[in-house]
Amino acid sequence: MSDRDDKLKQLKTSSIDRRLSIAKASLLAGTRWAASNATSLFLSDEDKDKKRKKAMKEQADYLVSEIGKLKGSIVKIGQMMALYGEHFLPEEITQALNTLNNQTVALAWSAIEPHLRAQLGDRLNDLIVDPEPIGTASLAQVHRARRISDNLELVLKIQYPGVADAIDSDMNLFKNMLKLTRMVPQTREFDQWFEEVREMMHREVDYAVEAATTQRFAERLAHDPRYIVPRIVDDYCSAQVLCMTYEHGVPINSPVMLSLPQQRRNLLGEASLEIAVREIFEWGEMQTDPNFGNYLVRLGNGSDQPDRIVLLDFGAIRQFDQQLLSVAKKLIVAGYAHNLADMVNAMTGFSFFDAMPDHIKPDMAKVFLLATEAFSCPSNNPDLPADVMDEHNRYDWKKSHLHHRVIQRASKSMASRYFSVPPKEFMFISRKFIGAYTFMTVIDAKTNVRRMITPFIS
Repeated sequence: MSDRDDKLKQLKTSSIDRRLSIAKASLLAGTRWAASNATSLFLSDEDKDKKRKKAMKEQADYLVSEIGKLKGSIVKIGQMMALYGEHFLPEEITQALNTLNNQTVALAWSAIEPHLRAQLGDRLNDLIVDPEPIGTASLAQVHRARRISDNLELVLKIQYPGVADAIDSDMNLFKNMLKLTRMVPQTREFDQWFEEVREMMHREVDYAVEAATTQRFAERLAHDPRYIVPRIVDDYCSAQVLCMTYEHGVPINSPVMLSLPQQRRNLLGEASLEIAVREIFEWGEMQTDPNFGNYLVRLGNGSDQPDRIVLLDFGAIRQFDQQLLSVAKKLIVAGYAHNLADMVNAMTGFSFFDAMPDHIKPDMAKVFLLATEAFSCPSNNPDLPADVMDEHNRYDWKKSHLHHRVIQRASKSMASRYFSVPPKEFMFISRKFIGAYTFMTVIDAKTNVRRMITPFIS
C-alpha cells in the first residue's frame, strides 16, 4: 500500500514534479514521432502509413504508461478521453488510453480513515466501516459500512484528498502533453471536446449534485417495481463523502444472468432501454455513462417478486435543452415510422444538421433509420433482416448485430467530415442507447421496443 500512498501524496503536493514528468515524456514522444516521420521520406504511401501507425502506437503506449504512474485525476481524464476521444484523437491514442486500468490499487485505510474523520467528524462514531474497499477508481473508493443504532447497511463513496483541486491543472497538463507530442491536430473540435471533458470531471467530484440527482431519480422511480435507486443518507454526506444505502445485486455480465428464463431476460432488457427513452421524452436529463459497473440486477423469484435493475451511479448526469430534445424526439419518431423523408426532415433545428449540405442528409438519415431499426416493425420496414423480429415485434438484439451494422453503414455512406466530429450532445445520447443495446445483447434479450415508444408518439 505504501507505493499507492506515496503517489497520492505526490498528486496533491508535488504538481511541479508531475508537470516535469509529463513534459519530459511528451517531448521525448514528440521527438521520436518527428524522427520517425523524417525517416519515412522516401517510402511508398502505403509503407509510410504503416510506419506512421506503428510509431504513433509506440509513442501513445509510452505516454499512457507514464500517465498511469501518476494516478489521480489525470488517469480519469485519460479514461474519459478514451471514451469520447474517438472523434477527435487518432485511433492509436484512444486504443492506448483504453488500457488505463480503472481498478487502481486502493489507498490504505491508515490514509483514508483520517480523511474520513476530517470530513464527518464525530458522525463517524455512528458507523462501523469496513477498512477493505469494495470498489476503487482513480478519483474515489467505496467502503461498506453499518450504522450501529439500527444495523442499516451503507456504502461510503470517499473522494481522494486533493483530486478535485487538481482537475484544472491536470487537464492543462494533459492538453499540453498532447500538444508537445505533435501527434494530435489542434482543432476547434478538439478544444470543444476537451472543455466538455473538463466540465464532466468537475461534475464527477461534485457530490452535492450527485446526491441531489440520485434523489430525483429515486423519486421518479419510487413506484416502479422494476428499479432500485439507493437512498442518500444525508447524515453521513460531506463535500468529499457520499453516503447511500447498500443495494445488493449481481453484475449484468454475471453467468447467472444467462441462466434466467428468456421472458425474465426480456423484461430486464425492456427496463434497461425504457430508462433511456424516458430520460429523453419525460425528464430532459440523462445518465450518460453506459458502464456496466453502474448497474446491478437484484434477482426475484420468477413469480410475485420481479427482477429489478439497481441504478448505482448518477455522477455523469447531463441536462439537455428543449431544442435538442425536440430534434432527438423527432429522430426517434421517424425511426418508429421508418420513413426516410421524415428522418431527413427531423434533421433540422440544430446547427450541426442545419449546416450540413442537403446531399449529405439522406445518407445520414439512412444511418439513423438503421440505428432505430428496433423501433420499427415488419409492416413498415422491408429492410429488417430475416428472423430479427418475431410476430410479437420482439427484436432479437444478439442476432441483429446492430451496432456492427450501424458502424459499417456509417463508414460507407456518410462523408467523414460530417460524421467524424458529431455534436457532443448527440454523442452522449447515442452512447446511452448503445449502452442499452449492449445490455440487451449481453443478456440475450428479445424486446418489443416499439410498444415502449408508442405512448410517447402523439
